[in-house]
Amino acid sequence: MPLPSCSTDVSSRSHGWIRQTAARLTGLLLTCSLALAGCTSLPRTPYTAAEASTSRVLDIDGLRRYADEPVTKFSFDKDTSTAPKTYLALSGGGADGAYGVGVLNGWTAARTRPTFSVVSGVSTGGLIAPFAFLGSQYDDTLREVYTSGIAESLLNDPSIMRVLFGSGLFGNTRLRELVARYVGPEIMAQVARENAKGRKLLVVTTDLDTQRTAIWDMGRIAAVGTPEALKLFRDVMAASASIPLVFPPIMIDAEGQGRKFQEMHVDGGVTAPVLTLPEALLFHGSRLPGNAKMDIYILVNKKIERNFELVSNGTIDVASRSLSAITQSQTRSIIFSTFDFAKRNRLGFHLSYIARDYPAPPSEGFDTAYMRALYQYGYDKAASGQAWSSTVP
Repeated sequence: MPLPSCSTDVSSRSHGWIRQTAARLTGLLLTCSLALAGCTSLPRTPYTAAEASTSRVLDIDGLRRYADEPVTKFSFDKDTSTAPKTYLALSGGGADGAYGVGVLNGWTAARTRPTFSVVSGVSTGGLIAPFAFLGSQYDDTLREVYTSGIAESLLNDPSIMRVLFGSGLFGNTRLRELVARYVGPEIMAQVARENAKGRKLLVVTTDLDTQRTAIWDMGRIAAVGTPEALKLFRDVMAASASIPLVFPPIMIDAEGQGRKFQEMHVDGGVTAPVLTLPEALLFHGSRLPGNAKMDIYILVNKKIERNFELVSNGTIDVASRSLSAITQSQTRSIIFSTFDFAKRNRLGFHLSYIARDYPAPPSEGFDTAYMRALYQYGYDKAASGQAWSSTVP
């Protein structure tokens, strides 16, 4: 053109953890102030904006695009078939990714789930995306990741020391290990085969150095077929779900103007909570090139309707609630823009999200009981044909 993952919606998913972290941080600041002066993150190789603008990975062009590029940078095949293409966009949402997994599995049970032409994933959606792309044969895998309790281990030890001293000294490898456990050469080979048929799998990260939304063509990466490509495939998935301060950033090797350096990538939801179409199409009045026809399915792993909550008059509570409002507003903006674009181009529009009155999680992090209940909620909606709406809230 976005597993268990982390969401950009820190308030609703990790509010309690942030509050606890703040309290512990206050107590540690005094004793660690001297140590802070001598402890820093590991140094990085400097590079320039000019080098960044020409950078590429694996010494191959076209493995990624940026959401703010001109529409001419994106290829749109003309649809000569009678059936429209199908595009599934999976949002961020942390533990609420269990909702999206439930919808996908319930959709399979209803026997109405299409084979998607394009799948995009952001944050938790970036972890779900490869398996949703490959189809219902991986329904059990997704259910295991989001309901077995394995996700809960990701935040058992959030490591206040990492927040204090920087991820260069205190890196958490659990997210990488989770991705590596489920994504191996076989998955990559299957993605490559589907890519050869013209289907597209896209995963979003945020490049912190350039502050741009990077859109990775996972099918093209998979088609390279080397161990380095598998590492990049996994790194992109992990980076898409790496919330700043909760998980360390992912450093991706790149080269520009003959110099080698590392780019810093984090949660795609920092800049794009859900990815539908390039910004040039959504926000500048453009039309879809050619005769392309498409059914767009936006699966939002969170609530998008505004809700009331009495906010405590404390710095952390105000900041986290503000971030939640920003993320929700950004998500709604993308949804409304996509809806308007679909109407202009006579495309199919389908939206699914967690209802405003669904109970909030009882605790911070990835609560297994909550995720299992949310999975079942999504499953039941999809299995009964109630998951999708053709309008916006």
